[in-house]
Amino acid sequence: MKLDIFNHFFPKAFYDRMIELSPKGKDINKRVREVPSIVDLDKRLRIVDQFDDYQQVICLPAPPLEDFGKHSVEMAKLGNDGMAELVEKHRDHFPAFIAGLPMNDPDGLLKEAERAVKQLGACGVQVYSNVLGRPLTDPATLPLFDLMAEMDLPIWIHPIRAANIPDYKGEPKSQYEIWWTFGWPYETSVAMTHIVFAGLYDKHPNLKIITHHMGAMAPYFAGRVGPGWDQLGARTSDEDLTLLLKKLKKRPIDYFRMFYADTALFGAKAATECGLDFFGVDHTLFASDAPFDPEKGTAYIRWTIEIIDGLDITPQERHAIYEGNARRLLKLK
Repeated sequence: MKLDIFNHFFPKAFYDRMIELSPKGKDINKRVREVPSIVDLDKRLRIVDQFDDYQQVICLPAPPLEDFGKHSVEMAKLGNDGMAELVEKHRDHFPAFIAGLPMNDPDGLLKEAERAVKQLGACGVQVYSNVLGRPLTDPATLPLFDLMAEMDLPIWIHPIRAANIPDYKGEPKSQYEIWWTFGWPYETSVAMTHIVFAGLYDKHPNLKIITHHMGAMAPYFAGRVGPGWDQLGARTSDEDLTLLLKKLKKRPIDYFRMFYADTALFGAKAATECGLDFFGVDHTLFASDAPFDPEKGTAYIRWTIEIIDGLDITPQERHAIYEGNARRLLKLK
């Protein structure tokens, strides 16, 4: 079985309410509305059926729920209820769902996480790489890590960055969709770094965090993450950052290897091999990021399967990537 652990879908009631609240979506909100199989259930079921022994774990697409402001709790409940219903009715296609959370509401996000997991059967929660410009380790959202460690279920980190964040100080906005192409991997890497230096892996050694797109920049900058950050503080003169290293029980790079990573790399074989070398088979999970490919639903699945099938690994290792690791982390039967 191939368990694709990161795929986006809008329950119809959620989608209709989103259009009502935000009729003129822009940037990524505009993008998600242009993919028919992201809301058309029949189209999505037909896509899943094209692949043998294949199922999708589903979650809400962007925008983050906190973008709905005062409506974020309402939208989280609407989305999670819709996801749970889809899993109940179409379990052969969607064996599980990832809950969305209203991260702008410190109390609401914890209540919704518990409700989604304990009442609706969510296999974990999805958060974005920042919460309206603040880190995930901000005091307002930090308790989520304690809760998920207690429930022993994963946190998926999805990148988010908008065009209104310029790449140069003198620009009014990011050009050429740099905010997405390079900005999103950077955002995930920043979120991972805050988690590491906040000491969350020392506090919760069994914390399970799945990073989208094969751990973002970490595998490809292992020299900087490793020997580079072993010298943390050497480049800073206004504070003593060496104190951070003394507080940690391991090297920074060892904590980065504790993250889990998915294979959603849009058909990039060399990047897949690099990420697999960094995280190892036991921390790599199959994901395609459907349905955002040029074919609007099939290409990323097909390309990713072709890459995994072509890797120079054992059948047991391939089984772990395709389903074994997912069953263990998500507690799937």
